[in-house]
Amino acid sequence: MISYNPKEWFSFIFRFHKSDTLRKLFPLIIGIGIYTFIIAYLELVIFKLSESSHLKNITVMHGMLGFVISLLLVFRTNTAYDRWWEGRKLWGSLVNNSRNIALKLSSILTEKEDKLFFKKIIPYYAHVLNLHLKNQNISHELFDEYNVDVKNKVHKPNQVIKLLFKKINELHLDNKISAEQLIYLNPELTSFTDICGGCERIKNTPIPYSYSVFLKKFIFFYVMSLPLGYVFSLGYYTIPVVVFIFYVLASLELIAEEIEDPFGEDENDLPTTKISETIKKNIEEIL
Repeated sequence: MISYNPKEWFSFIFRFHKSDTLRKLFPLIIGIGIYTFIIAYLELVIFKLSESSHLKNITVMHGMLGFVISLLLVFRTNTAYDRWWEGRKLWGSLVNNSRNIALKLSSILTEKEDKLFFKKIIPYYAHVLNLHLKNQNISHELFDEYNVDVKNKVHKPNQVIKLLFKKINELHLDNKISAEQLIYLNPELTSFTDICGGCERIKNTPIPYSYSVFLKKFIFFYVMSLPLGYVFSLGYYTIPVVVFIFYVLASLELIAEEIEDPFGEDENDLPTTKISETIKKNIEEIL
């Protein structure tokens, strides 16, 4: 995730980064510019169409459809941002719940060995969940330390929580945790799985395919038809105008595509690795 000062807005105009839409769209922008030049050349030089041509009235269609495409793009970007923000809230809950259960256990447990177990396993869940959401390989080192076979297990976060529940139950059976304290710990224990399920719901449920395809087609045909009518009033100045309109509309779609899955490695995705490290530091201080 990119860290920046939102008050220094003027410098953003001249700043380019890896995920900047201008870089991604540059080949298409060149293609749109060449296409617009060809249309302008054909209408003005080859066919020598006058302003009385019916093609001039095609701008009426653009005025009507401009409102529609604006609504679609607003809905698209809002939906994508909602997914990004929900992901951030889920990871914020993971931070708070990890701290809460560590604080409760630090006051309940007395033996150093028991505290050491939770000092390792609680932050390890955040680490495993981060790699799980990014589809990265997860080390079996900690699982092997506690004799847990996860070689054939696909869902590693479940195995971490299973280990956590097992330890809590053992402490209860050994009378180190009372029944009342077990109920006291239960909300944080169950919240880990709820958070994991919420993150997986965001990751595995993209917006409907037909909606995404329709919006891209709409933008494409809208931009491709722009030069047909605006050439009569703008001449060759239609080229930069059409290119700019395409850049704005396509950039909104690209931004929405990037942030709708906030658990990847893109620059605008959530800093889940950094959050995992923060959880680790906090738990080590508490326990």
